[in-house]
Amino acid sequence: MKIISLSFCFVALALPIASVGQLAPELPSGWMAKKVVTSRDAMVAAAHPLAVAAGVAALRAGGSAVDAAIATQLALNVVEPQSSGIGGGAFLLVHDGRRNALAAYDGRETAPAAAKSVRFMGGDGKPMPFYEQVVGGKAVGVPGTVKLLAHAHAQHGKLPWSGLFDHAIALAENGFAVTPRLNMAIRTDRFLKNDVSARAVFFDTKGEPLAVGATLKQPALAATLRTLARDGEKAFYAGDIPATIVKVANGHSNPGDLSLADFAQYKVIERVPVCGPYRGFKVCGFPAPSSGGVAIVQMLGMLERFDIAATRIQPAQFTHLLSEAGRLAYADRNRYLADPAFAPQPVWLTDPAYIQSRSALIDPQKSMGRGSAGAEPTQKTSALADDRSYEFNATSHISVVDAQGNAVSMTTTIEDTMGARLMVNGFLLNNELTDFSALPEENGLPVANKIEPGKRPRSTMSPTIVYDSAGRVHMVTGSPGGSAIINYVVKSIVGVLDWELDPQAAMDLPNVGSRNGPTELEKGTEAEKWVDALKAKGHEPRVIDFTSGLHVIVRTKNGWIGGADPRREGTASGP
Repeated sequence: MKIISLSFCFVALALPIASVGQLAPELPSGWMAKKVVTSRDAMVAAAHPLAVAAGVAALRAGGSAVDAAIATQLALNVVEPQSSGIGGGAFLLVHDGRRNALAAYDGRETAPAAAKSVRFMGGDGKPMPFYEQVVGGKAVGVPGTVKLLAHAHAQHGKLPWSGLFDHAIALAENGFAVTPRLNMAIRTDRFLKNDVSARAVFFDTKGEPLAVGATLKQPALAATLRTLARDGEKAFYAGDIPATIVKVANGHSNPGDLSLADFAQYKVIERVPVCGPYRGFKVCGFPAPSSGGVAIVQMLGMLERFDIAATRIQPAQFTHLLSEAGRLAYADRNRYLADPAFAPQPVWLTDPAYIQSRSALIDPQKSMGRGSAGAEPTQKTSALADDRSYEFNATSHISVVDAQGNAVSMTTTIEDTMGARLMVNGFLLNNELTDFSALPEENGLPVANKIEPGKRPRSTMSPTIVYDSAGRVHMVTGSPGGSAIINYVVKSIVGVLDWELDPQAAMDLPNVGSRNGPTELEKGTEAEKWVDALKAKGHEPRVIDFTSGLHVIVRTKNGWIGGADPRREGTASGP
């Protein structure tokens, strides 16, 4: 198993946690005011209370953090089907308390063996409109979540595999009340009703979206979960289930080219996490094909020379510095990061000297406007073009700690809301292949993240674990949110480490930042007041919906405190 030792030592400040138990004042309309949750030994934070209850039940039964994460993910497939599930993929960080080591498990979807680089190009030589790419079988990659869960369970699980399905099966069979967020996802989607199986699940007999509070039962999903509970992950990669996926995806009017061999050959990859220092802590995230770990280490490294603690009362200045660091990090990710089996692994991106050179480009008083990708010091990397792929935010995040010192940070997805709008055996299929660049080359240069057979698309999913100077897990964080995930996770880390906020207060802060375009400010928050100050520094501010879904757990001297993003329906709970 590829793991990294965490027997490091450096000086860390003993940070107090401010505002424990305090509700954030004057939250914007539509947000859910939440109190920070405390627990002495263990905690689960995720996007739906019923899914959190499944994870907490696993902990109460003596399960590990991985057991709890599996039970939570399976329940999320039932109660938050629009965002993640067994038809998609995930990245999983696991801290093994006994070994004091961190492992990274890659359950990202893969392109079919028949995939070609011009998959999403139209007859005019230009990329097809986004939803012509997304809807149907063309965008469906080989799902990795089931094999990922099974792999992690074999390495770190304590409870029987089959028992981890019990809560999800009961929820699917007996039903649950449709939430406002799920209702909105059904009601606002233009394509879901066109799939017969999805229409039967998400719409009533009159063809209307299931109302808030209506009971949603999913017998087909319950049957699939029973099969996986009984027969294990092999049932998903050989036999009737993959045969049906192939038939549905390839038989759509916008067909894919999956094969049973693609499923049989799918493997979970154990990767080496990417880590970097920040304020005496060690921040560890997921490596390529995720761009999240690299970009977060870069951004925090660039910010470290500034007095970020002082910007707590200078939010426009913090937004300036965060946006400038983001411009540089996003420029690098768009140029260099892709599946390392198909593109050179740019390990120099997190070299301290390189990060310092990038930080030196940040002017505290003036925006650079747009950042440019840096150059490898040794100039060994072949010339590459920038990637302009889409990344949408139908994703979920799970954070878990257990009483044995284990921790899990898992970000999981089917890509766009409702994925490819194809339902098979009760679950939605991903549209993950749209995370590749539709353009295989630009200006005569290849794009690192172009489509290739068997390749894993680049992602921004950023499961993150922060360690203190003694090598103990200090913070578990992560978020959905498409290409903005990186900014959300950095905000949570700054809020806890620099501003000494409890995790709930950190999540309640407005979302801001840049993805190497406009400086984005969250609509409906106090960030709207910072427009003029940012314009004075040369920014082009844009006020947008900037919906994170952070789930954060932090160590204190009395145990754990955690919370869930007020913008979504999640919660945190201890056993």
